[in-house]
Amino acid sequence: MKYWLGIDFGTSGVRAIAINGKSEVVALSRVDYEIGDWQTWQRSLYQVIIDLPIKIRKNIQKIVIDGTSATTLICDRQGKPIFSPMLYGDTCAAEILNEVKAIAPPQHLALSSSSSFAKLLTLTNEIKLLAKRSPNSVSQSPWYFLHQADWLGYLLHGKLGVSDYHNALKLGYDQQALTYPDWLLAWSRQNPAIVLPEIFAPAATVGTVQGAIAAKLGLSKSCEVGAGTTDSNAAFLASIGKTSPKIGTAVTSLGSTMVLKVLSDRPINHPNYGIYSHRFEYDQMGCLWLVGGASNVGGAVLKHFFSNQQLLELSDRLDPNIASPLDYYPLLKAGDRFPINDPQLQPRLHPRPDSSVDFLHGLLESMARIEAQGYGLLQQLGVTPIQKIYTVGGGAQNQAWTKIRYRHLQIPLLVTTQTEAAYGSALLAKIKPSFKKQTL
Repeated sequence: MKYWLGIDFGTSGVRAIAINGKSEVVALSRVDYEIGDWQTWQRSLYQVIIDLPIKIRKNIQKIVIDGTSATTLICDRQGKPIFSPMLYGDTCAAEILNEVKAIAPPQHLALSSSSSFAKLLTLTNEIKLLAKRSPNSVSQSPWYFLHQADWLGYLLHGKLGVSDYHNALKLGYDQQALTYPDWLLAWSRQNPAIVLPEIFAPAATVGTVQGAIAAKLGLSKSCEVGAGTTDSNAAFLASIGKTSPKIGTAVTSLGSTMVLKVLSDRPINHPNYGIYSHRFEYDQMGCLWLVGGASNVGGAVLKHFFSNQQLLELSDRLDPNIASPLDYYPLLKAGDRFPINDPQLQPRLHPRPDSSVDFLHGLLESMARIEAQGYGLLQQLGVTPIQKIYTVGGGAQNQAWTKIRYRHLQIPLLVTTQTEAAYGSALLAKIKPSFKKQTL
């Protein structure tokens, strides 16, 4: 029996899912880890594999790891991180952002204080300061800049300086041309001690598990390790399940915030709205694009006003077939980027009716309206017409909300059966993507 393994390093824990040839889950393991401590990354990676049944481990054909987008580190030529990782939500100093603006072109995705490129500049400056304080440390160069999934993959296959074009998007990699852009190459030539990673297609085979590591973890020496992906892209694949994704397939994540993603035949990038596209080549279907945008409205607002039990009870009492007259923009604090780009946008939560049922109805109605507005904006900007929408997150279980959403969207709404990003990475491990890399 053959198996494929996906490992998800998320914001709060590590999950490993093994699947068989029918893409059925045959084993799952999970451990906690400290995302800010790279040493726990290594321990958790090994533990989550060891916790799988030995008969499955011995027959794993390939492993793919996903990590949190824009979580980065820099390491020496022995693969040891020099500083603590910079996490996905970490922002860089104002002077670093000014450096980014002086290097990257206008409206580029890298023009963000939390982008991988901004973190590259931050860590490069830290390396230069280290070299001044300790001149002998220069002998340890080159220094390798890696994303979370890149370094974890290195622990298995032993090849430093490898990434994938999903993780490298916020570094500045051009997913359309499949190359580093001239402005980033120029920066690299000016900083020769810093090594930018070679870029592979997600899941493309980088190498096999190192012999000593394979023996330690009970893996076959022929087990391959594929290039990684981001946790959100893996989650998209998991959401749609075993079926091959088709153009026009969308996923709405109704978690603390509301995230919309659509599989399109063309890329849509609109930095003003936080809309960007990931190249998506899956199961021989050619080059498609996963277009996404995120709003700050969502479940966090609901939980601010109601307990889980209240949400259940009140949702059962409202009539989802009747439109609420209340027009809210449910935010916990000022500002949204999508579908309205206004950093000063004020929360609109009044008037508040005496009835809690009516208030909840108004919140759900308004969120459904904003979701429809978001998909409308994506289509206005040129995304492929939406055929069906899968729903994930806590809000997916609220039947009243689902009926209200359908009233606004008029598009088939499907509830996904699989919510673990590790399942999406396992599906990636099972396919045979085209091999692409960028050599500097």
